[in-house]
Amino acid sequence: MRCGESAAPPGALEGGRVLDPPALGQAIRQLLARNEIGAGRALVAASDVIASYRVLTFPKGTSDPEIDASVRAQLNMGSDRMAMRHIEVFDGRDERTIFATVWDRSQVQSIAAAVKLAGLEPAAVDLRSLCNARAIPVSSFVLLDMTADPCEAVLIDERIPRASNSFRVESGGDLALTLAHGLKPVLNFHRRSGPGGFRPDSPILVRSEQVLPTVLTSRLDQLTGHPVDPVPHPTRVDPDVRFVPYLTCIGLVMRRRV
Repeated sequence: MRCGESAAPPGALEGGRVLDPPALGQAIRQLLARNEIGAGRALVAASDVIASYRVLTFPKGTSDPEIDASVRAQLNMGSDRMAMRHIEVFDGRDERTIFATVWDRSQVQSIAAAVKLAGLEPAAVDLRSLCNARAIPVSSFVLLDMTADPCEAVLIDERIPRASNSFRVESGGDLALTLAHGLKPVLNFHRRSGPGGFRPDSPILVRSEQVLPTVLTSRLDQLTGHPVDPVPHPTRVDPDVRFVPYLTCIGLVMRRRV
């Protein structure tokens, strides 16, 4: 296995959105060359900022056309730039549960353009939250991603993303309080949406470049009412490989089986 990573060129990405496909494509091409990676196809994990999603529940006897109409009514795309897809999850239940996603066509096109300019064929573009939901061996949790810019908090309930919030962390402030405020919208969403797999003992899993100090995680536990732990290290991963970005790659590969 070969792996490598590099920061995006200035101005190529902003808040998870691709602004300069040629510059990003050239950076990816150079990264592949430096690490002697000769793959021809790419699976891409995109930031959640390019899409929105919702989990909808219908009575068991609801027909597919009725579900299609309801999803389109509830997720008003509002523009030809937006595209929509929905799939049924949780087979075998007494109700039909639909995971619906609306995304920005222009952003997917920009991502694909950057990949092609790097000399790769974009085989699939998936949301990063879905990749992490598949790869992390916990069914219900909040992922606090401090490696993202800005930071992201995503509520994963029964391996399905339910809500997300992006926020910035300023240096020199009360970090635990800032993180608690950033987590509050997704925790409140759970309280409003009713019972599910996410419970008071469900963890907040922190994805960061360095392990957070115990005093910080303990205070964040007190502020949120949930245990705070680092993201579990994937099994069978070389210790020399930084598993934080690799975890998303695992989720991308797993999409072939779902």
